[in-house]
Amino acid sequence: MSADATASSTIDRDFAVGIARAFAGALIFALPMLMTMEMWQIGFSISPWRLILLLVVQMPLLVGLSRFVGFERTRTLGEDVTDAFVAIAVAVLMAAVVLFVFKVIDTDMTRQEVIGKIALQSFPGSIGALLARGQLGQQGRAADEDRQDPTYPGELFLMGVGALFLGLNVAPTEEMIQLSYMMDPWRELALVLLSLVIMHAFVYSIDFPGGSEFPKDMGFWTLFVRFTVVGYVVVLLICLYLLWTFGRTDGTDIEDVLSAAIVLGFPSSVGAAAARLIL
Repeated sequence: MSADATASSTIDRDFAVGIARAFAGALIFALPMLMTMEMWQIGFSISPWRLILLLVVQMPLLVGLSRFVGFERTRTLGEDVTDAFVAIAVAVLMAAVVLFVFKVIDTDMTRQEVIGKIALQSFPGSIGALLARGQLGQQGRAADEDRQDPTYPGELFLMGVGALFLGLNVAPTEEMIQLSYMMDPWRELALVLLSLVIMHAFVYSIDFPGGSEFPKDMGFWTLFVRFTVVGYVVVLLICLYLLWTFGRTDGTDIEDVLSAAIVLGFPSSVGAAAARLIL
């Protein structure tokens, strides 16, 4: 009985530590957005259907993320789904507490406004909760054993999450739109090329710990197209989705939308390139 009690106590403590680490990860990841006025305004004005779609996208994203870098080891799909629900619950609690303390939400506001603000913040917060294992103390303690070896689609998935990691912090801001208006087409083309160079260099040319080695059986251009170019296309699609979700494409012509996506694609591509380093 003593051994059983000790084992149960250890499991409870590990679970509590995991929840605390998830809360810390949610706070760290979402804090810039929790203190951004545009996110408060979007939480109030966002279309319910766009918010619902964002929450629908959130679930498979978290399940996939749990498979690679969840805040505890998982071996089955059911455990990944459980991880995802725990991350959402932690992120909702974190967002509600912080927004209430900041008086961004209050008891005299409508239910729709409160739900909108909390739900919008729970998206980045839940990603941070699942990233907590990789960033808050598991490296050097069996992190390498826990990590799954991703396939090619898995690599692209991680790049997409890395793009969200940095892109979400700036996507709601007015500066993205302002920069896209200021830049001429030649500067936008230069920014695309710079994004591609940085993506490829971060992953295969700069010897960062956790980076990828240049495959011996794959030529430079094959590697560049297969990972860097395709990865950048994934980044741009994510940027377009974020801009649409945050209402930055409403009443805007296609050229301005693409310009904004290219500008947002710069920090997002850095996040995508650094995905294996930061996730």
